Amino acid sequence: MSKRAYNFNAGPAALPLKVLERVQAEFVDFQGTGMSIMEMSHRGAVYESVHNEAQERLLSLLGNPQGYKVLFLQGGASTQFAMLPLNFLREGQTASYVMTGSWSDKAYKEAKLLGKAHIAASSADEKYMRLPNVDSLDLPENTAYVHMTSNETIEGTQFKQFPDTGSVPLIVDMSSDIFCKPFDVTQFGLIYAGAQKNLGPSGVTVVIAREELLTSSPDNIPTMLRYSTYEKNNSLYNTPPSFAIYMVNEVLKWIQEEGGLEGIERVNQQKAALLYDRIDSSEGFYRGCVDSADRSIMNVTFRLANEDLEKQFIKESEQAGFIGLKGHRSVGGLRASIYNAVPLENCQALAEFMDGFKQRNS
Repeated sequence: MSKRAYNFNAGPAALPLKVLERVQAEFVDFQGTGMSIMEMSHRGAVYESVHNEAQERLLSLLGNPQGYKVLFLQGGASTQFAMLPLNFLREGQTASYVMTGSWSDKAYKEAKLLGKAHIAASSADEKYMRLPNVDSLDLPENTAYVHMTSNETIEGTQFKQFPDTGSVPLIVDMSSDIFCKPFDVTQFGLIYAGAQKNLGPSGVTVVIAREELLTSSPDNIPTMLRYSTYEKNNSLYNTPPSFAIYMVNEVLKWIQEEGGLEGIERVNQQKAALLYDRIDSSEGFYRGCVDSADRSIMNVTFRLANEDLEKQFIKESEQAGFIGLKGHRSVGGLRASIYNAVPLENCQALAEFMDGFKQRNS
């Protein structure tokens, strides 16, 4: 097998090598059926058992919370930005958004197209390089739901804890940090996440929600944009992204084998500490972008003295086999996305490269 790249892509992102090898082994003939799982009817018993297993495995990693259901949808988080207000924002109500960066901004703008949206807290005045205080959110009396983005992929911030919103459902976009650590799902009314960063390949979006939120969609919105359509039909109303769901199940198996969410968090903390320590001990050669208290353990963002040096870093890192270290075009700089499937060894190799680059350019 040829040498694997050091993959730090922001998404689609690294998948566990163990998972890829397992999937490769049964790609042509899934469990003796003489077919790939991609070739099967989604109405057949073989696929349906994988589909149900993925839902059950996901909830088991969260401690099997009572009253929660898992849906598999398509359209990514971007479609969820519209589905949320379509399903939950009624006449005379307001949707409240916590503004923390590029993705929360997109979610807020989509809600504004469909109803009344309000900013409950924001750190826009600091270019989203820290998180706003969410202990005392500014919520109108008629708030339909509170929306947050747990991890801003582009800026590199991450919430360590979430506010208690009482009877108002808390809805969180966890696309870029879901299952990076344990969490209490009962804090949330609904969580959604595109799979392509921590859960599997692109093509499937996972929704975890309290059942009562999924059963009362308005009947005047398109069928495929109602949560109730997926809830009533076990996410099998139309043809689901069956191969992506199968892959999610395999990634969830891998998480279990790695010690569950506690085991995954231990390694994620080690990976993040390696890189942040290199940045903080570089005497200003590398500069972290984000307030240290709000740093993400998934997306490590940093800068160098000038853009020419950053371009040189990207060029030399690519030559050394590192992929995806260029920052998002909207903010520039550098970014290492160290999602669950990125091995600790890759982060060790990057830390060593950073040391060498500093020595050569100081």
